[in-house]
Amino acid sequence: MKRTIVKIDEKRCNGCGLCVTGCHEGALQMIDGKAVMVSEIYCDGLGACIPECPQGAISLEEREAEAYDEIAVMELSSIRKKAVNPAPVAGLQPGSTDVRFVPPGPQPVQFPVQLHLLNPMSKIFAGADVLLAADCTAYAAAGFHSRFLTDKVLAIACPKLDSNREAYVEKLVMMMESSGIETLTVIIMEVPCCSGLMELVRLARERSARYVPVKKIVLTTGGALKSEIWVQ
Repeated sequence: MKRTIVKIDEKRCNGCGLCVTGCHEGALQMIDGKAVMVSEIYCDGLGACIPECPQGAISLEEREAEAYDEIAVMELSSIRKKAVNPAPVAGLQPGSTDVRFVPPGPQPVQFPVQLHLLNPMSKIFAGADVLLAADCTAYAAAGFHSRFLTDKVLAIACPKLDSNREAYVEKLVMMMESSGIETLTVIIMEVPCCSGLMELVRLARERSARYVPVKKIVLTTGGALKSEIWVQ
C-alpha cells in the first residue's frame, strides 16, 4: 500500500542515536553506526523521530510500504519491557542472573483508537464488528464500554473538529472493502455536528464494492439511548 513513512539520509546521519530514542514504536535501530529502519510495519509515519535528529537526516516520504501494524508494535514493546524488567521466576534468589524470557500473552487493550491513527489494513479488523464512536459519546454515556463496546473493535472520531475528513472516508472504505469487517456500528450524540460522522460512513459505503451492515445508535445529551436502527 502507498502511505507516508520515514526516510533516513545515511550520508547526513552521524550516528548519535537520538532518533532511536525518539521512536517509541521501535522502527529505528543503530546498525554499524547509522540509524536504520528495521521494519516498515513498526513505523506509523507520524515523524516523532524527526525533531530528535540534529543533522536533519530524517524526513517523511509517501511511497509503497508495508502497512503499519500497531499490534506488532505493542508486542515488540512488551518484549523490550520484559528484557529490561524481566518477570521474577519461581525458585530464583534475588540478584540471580538466570533470567528467562516470558513471551507476551494476548493484548487486552486496543491502542490506538483514534481513526486518524488507525491502520485500516490491520489484522484486528479481519472479521471484526467495529464500533465507530463520536468522541463525546464515551464521556456522556455511563457504562459506555459494557453497553456498546463489548466484543467490538473501537475507532473514534469527531466530524466537526478533526481535519482531513476525506482520509477518514478512504480508511472506512478500506475497512469495508479490504480488511473484511463484518459490521459497523456508529454511535453519535443527538447534536447537529455528530450527523457528519454518519455522512462519512454513507460516503464510504457508496464507494465500497463490499456491502457491510451499518447500525446507527443515537444518544441524548444526557447519555440515554434515543434510537437504534440498522441503516438500509
